[in-house]
Amino acid sequence: MAYQISDDCIACGACADGCPVNAISEGDGKYVIDADACVDCGACEGTCPVGAPKQA
Repeated sequence: MAYQISDDCIACGACADGCPVNAISEGDGKYVIDADACVDCGACEGTCPVGAPKQA
């Protein structure tokens, strides 16, 4: 199951920089994860300072 970014996102971009498959992009007020591209590696969860990415 792909990761999702919660409303806790502060739009810092750390998750996007840490994603090895470029599945994360800037959305409307927060970053979003492309579920089809996400490989469930958890790198985004480890780089986020507020813990916004969570496994769905």
